[in-house]
Order: sequence, then C-alpha cells, then structure tokens
Amino acid sequence: DPDLPELLTPGDMPARICAAANAGPQEIAVIARSIFESLACKYRLVLDQLETVTGRRIETVNVIGGGARNGYLCRLTANVTNRPVVAGPVEASALGNVLVQMHAFGDVSSLREMREIVRASTRLERYEPDAHRGRWDDLYGRFTEIVRPRAVTT
Repeated sequence: DPDLPELLTPGDMPARICAAANAGPQEIAVIARSIFESLACKYRLVLDQLETVTGRRIETVNVIGGGARNGYLCRLTANVTNRPVVAGPVEASALGNVLVQMHAFGDVSSLREMREIVRASTRLERYEPDAHRGRWDDLYGRFTEIVRPRAVTT
C-alpha cells in the first residue's frame, strides 16, 4: 500500500518497501515495478471508492504535474483502471496560477475559456487500456487482498 505510514517519511525506501512486502532484498527493477503497480492499483481502489460514494462512473483518469511525464505509469494506470488516461499538463500548478490571476484581472472570463487555453497551449498524451483485462484484474485482486485487511485494522 503506497499510503503505509512507514513509506511516507524519507529514508532507505527500497529497504522499507521490501520490509512492507515481507520480502528480502530485491533487485531495483523488482522494487520499481512494485512501486508502479502499487500506485496504479491504488488509483483504481480510490476510483472504485469514489464511484461507490457518488454513484457515478468516472470515465477518464487525468494525470497532471510531473507524473504526466511517466509514460509507463500512465499506461499501467490505463490498464489497471480500465479507463483512458489523459496525461498533462506537466506544469499544471503554474498554469493554474496564471489562469486564476488572468481571471482576477478580467483577461479570462470563465472556466470554459481557461480550459480552452490549457488545451491550446499544452500537449496532452492519451493512453488507452489494452485488451488483457484478466491480467490486470488479477493484479488488482492481489493488491486488494493485501491492502483491504490493513485498512480495516489500522
């Protein structure tokens, strides 16, 4: 679970991840893959919870900021969540700040106009889920077997 308290502070993260997984030392590639898969699965878990609470289906995952640069994570997220992922803008915070200031000075009149400016001034990347549903559902099932019991007890 990427939200485990022991993973939220600085330190020897590879060792902490291995300890959280009850695994001995691992190759860095194995650790990196577990990080990416855990993030994608956590995104799906949160999306499922949001859909349950709101009663509405979330059709698309939008990734903004630095994470939008990570094509592997975006592609994995599309596959695990079974939703398209739209990645970008990378500098979303700065762009948002500028747009809010433009709105305050009357240079931009609406949220719709702000969105048009973002679309016209940034490159968005779209990732579609692949057809291997069983593989991704199996991964998510293993993730929830580990994460849900921890969530209940903590």
